[in-house]
Amino acid sequence: MEAAGGGGAPGPGRARPGQPQTQPQAQPQPQAQPKGRELFRSQRKESEGSVDCPNLEFEYGDADGHGAELAELYSYTEEPELSHNRRCFEEDFHTQVPDRRWLELDRAQQKAYVMHLLDGLEVVNRDKRLRVARAILYLAQGVFGDCDNEGDVLHWSRHNSFLLYQLGTFSAFLELLNMEIENSQACSSALRKPAISLADSTELRVLLSVMYLMVENIRVEQETDPPEWKTCRETFRMELSFPVHAEEPFALLLFTMVTKFCSGHAPHFPMKKVLLLLWKVLLFTLGGFEALLAMKVRRREELGLPPLPEDSIQVVRGMRAASPPTCAIELVEQQQQPQPQQPKRSHRSRRPLMKQDSLDIYNERDPFKSDEGGVDEEENDDVDGGMEGELELVERDALIPALPAQRLPIERVSFPKGLPWAPKVRQKDIEHFLEASRNKFIGFTLGQDTETLIGLPRPIHESVKTLKQHKYVSISDVQIKNEEELEKCPMSLGEEEVQETPCEVLYRAMLYNLPQYMIALLKILLAAAPTSKAKTDSINILADVLPEEMPITVLQSMKLGIDVNRHKEIIVKSISALLLLLLKHFKLNHIYQFEYVSQHLVFANCIPLILKFFNQNIMSYIAAKNSISVLDYPHCTVCDLPELTAESLEAGDNNQFCWRNLFSCINLLRILNKLTKWKHSRTMMLVVFKSAPILKRALKVKQAMMQLYVLKLLKIQTKYLGRQWRKSNMKTMSAIYQKVRHRMNDDWAYGNDIDARPWDFQAEECTLRANIEAFNSRRYDKAQDSEFAPVDNCLQSVLGQRLELPEDFHYSYELWLEREVFSQPIRWEELLHCQ
Repeated sequence: MEAAGGGGAPGPGRARPGQPQTQPQAQPQPQAQPKGRELFRSQRKESEGSVDCPNLEFEYGDADGHGAELAELYSYTEEPELSHNRRCFEEDFHTQVPDRRWLELDRAQQKAYVMHLLDGLEVVNRDKRLRVARAILYLAQGVFGDCDNEGDVLHWSRHNSFLLYQLGTFSAFLELLNMEIENSQACSSALRKPAISLADSTELRVLLSVMYLMVENIRVEQETDPPEWKTCRETFRMELSFPVHAEEPFALLLFTMVTKFCSGHAPHFPMKKVLLLLWKVLLFTLGGFEALLAMKVRRREELGLPPLPEDSIQVVRGMRAASPPTCAIELVEQQQQPQPQQPKRSHRSRRPLMKQDSLDIYNERDPFKSDEGGVDEEENDDVDGGMEGELELVERDALIPALPAQRLPIERVSFPKGLPWAPKVRQKDIEHFLEASRNKFIGFTLGQDTETLIGLPRPIHESVKTLKQHKYVSISDVQIKNEEELEKCPMSLGEEEVQETPCEVLYRAMLYNLPQYMIALLKILLAAAPTSKAKTDSINILADVLPEEMPITVLQSMKLGIDVNRHKEIIVKSISALLLLLLKHFKLNHIYQFEYVSQHLVFANCIPLILKFFNQNIMSYIAAKNSISVLDYPHCTVCDLPELTAESLEAGDNNQFCWRNLFSCINLLRILNKLTKWKHSRTMMLVVFKSAPILKRALKVKQAMMQLYVLKLLKIQTKYLGRQWRKSNMKTMSAIYQKVRHRMNDDWAYGNDIDARPWDFQAEECTLRANIEAFNSRRYDKAQDSEFAPVDNCLQSVLGQRLELPEDFHYSYELWLEREVFSQPIRWEELLHCQ
């Protein structure tokens, strides 16, 4: 809804070049504009980012490129430690293998040297042990001193990671990590310090770096991998998923580190490395989005459900971004423009016909490819005189078929057909539809019966048939039904068979401390959010980025500032990715596991936290250039570093957007969708926290996947936002219609929802909580099983049981008998009185 006129660059609200501009409002712009408005507009452009944002060529996936994921492990402050690792390796290597390079050794010699290093990890001296660990880290980093380019460094990093794993390095480092976590001396030392720096977490950072490099290098599959590496990968995955000797899974140890850090007992823990490692361990053991889809397809086959209508991520990749909705200032400008009288009036009299036409042929047209000046005109008319238009529409009903005949041939040539998603209908939707129909036509209902249609008119029969054709039964529906049956008949149905998957093992291990884990993750996310203000009580997440000596020059300060911002962005990325992974995998494994995690995220204020995150200039966040590419690993290890200047730091790289920030935003939107979908109480939280303007601003980012999840969140709350909001946001409503999946009889745009009863919201959440607790106690609380154990009623066998008595009992037996039995008067009359 840009100001009418042809002057200036074409904005998202104007007709695009090359399109016919026949709309009445496309008039020459007046020459003179008030200076104040021009100034205000330029300030808005600077502060909010240009509305003419280009389409972002972003491909969503499990993670960024392999090199980028390795580079994010290190902060720029750690750069000097790379050469320190190299020195530790070369000093030891040249004493063991003189006049040779690592790349020249054969496999047997490399194995022998790694075994020598692993022996060095067993020494008692802490400094010697750290030097050996640094030498192993240099191997995992790809022996960059012997390499000529970045490709060689990454190749040798992968090669050495597989070699280290095969010789048992990961297990050795796991023992060392456990020792460091329990190191009370380091904890108390960090607690006494007024400011914590990199030096406080040296040993932990070295250990976590080696483990991260091994996990990331082994996790990533490449076509050229030999069969032995593939076997090694599966063995490693099993080792991380199913710990031997009934130990806890490795992911649980990292979760424990997170909670210990947030509780304030270990402020020196390098949180960024812990969170990155935790995310990659979950991604490796549970599986990424492709593995998740394959598991979902397999699970549906096992349950006898029809196949999925489509792969959501593939559908989104085929979408194109929509033009963002218009800013308020542009609306004000448009209202202040001189408007031609007669054309406006005649266009307005035809408006209802065009509106009806657009509904009739919606499957053949794309509203964002049409002449968008007309769309803007329609939006303003809606605000000015919506009622008038509706009355005209009723009066001119007979004339409507005449107009499409004139426009259809042109539009059918140029616009794609169909909507991207197959519509879905729940069983509950069919029941609601039949309940309303029976009340209207018969006067009574038949509960959950969806087969009996006696007494209902023919159109209702057709409607039910159409609804059933698009009925979608989810895995969650089946799991809820099974759970209800198990609760009703625990004896007759017997013990439930639980498949021992990595997800099940993880949930069982996390169950009793899960609320603390969720709170800790959200605390760190809050501290890392760019909208958060520094508070005295907030946790310090910069312990593994701040140097011992603070910067003294402007250049050093700029470099540290970039490093701190990058550090926070990486933390947000890892937390958002691991939370989304947990939610998706738990939902597939069992719906009540997902609901348990979701409830604790909601109780820990995850919804307002994500909205707070998006309540910023989101375009600036996505286009942020908080990276210095010449300092990124592995580039900095093989190339001569140019002299850094304030200008080069300020310019940043040439990328159109920051991959990790866009990835984080999409993940957070997906988490918000998961938490609020079909939950009216949580949808009302979105309304109460005034999320609509925040989400509308996020639509400025022209990336289809991000826009889809924003539109989904707007769709679920549209019915609560009032008619005026809907009338003044018709472009957003059109985008929802075009991009979001349709639920056949969901009146999201009108506000007549049966479920929208505010007094039921609290009861809905309480019922869900009771169901989750029943599920957890039935499946995981084994003490409850004694309730159903057989009871021995035979006096002889009960008296004949041998009881374990203390050794000294027979010495004091007579004394006990005298005190507890003979000296106690028996008050028989108490039996006659009821308590």
